[in-house]
Amino acid sequence: MRAHALAGAFMLLLALAAPAFADETAARLADADRGAIRAVIQDQIAAFRRDDGPAAFAFASPGIQHQFGDPATFLDLVRRAYQPVYRPGAFAFGALVELDGHTVQKVDLIGPDGARQTALYFMEHEPDGTWRIDGCMLEQSDSVGA
Repeated sequence: MRAHALAGAFMLLLALAAPAFADETAARLADADRGAIRAVIQDQIAAFRRDDGPAAFAFASPGIQHQFGDPATFLDLVRRAYQPVYRPGAFAFGALVELDGHTVQKVDLIGPDGARQTALYFMEHEPDGTWRIDGCMLEQSDSVGA
């Protein structure tokens, strides 16, 4: 757990420098990839809204699936620790950036409590060409839809 906290702090520091990498990452990825990344995130949020653990779990990377083991455990963690992702009042896609070699999609959210946050979705490009979510971090946000 301590390693995850340290990695999270490191990724947060990198996120502050992310705007410099946004154009490069967006230019590097094909339009189809950018669309696929957004679709995976939208579809997972839709699955959370339906409390469909198996569907939401299917959008997670193999590593995340291995870490949690089953859809019920995964859904329970998201329900408890990621309320803005689990039940966003609204969300808007932000910049697509590269952080430490990882493709990261920023998503501005308004959580069920009205608080604004930015979710950093770490994306993994699978050997079969699909994209899956390889982690998510939340940070406070001053704007939604920016």
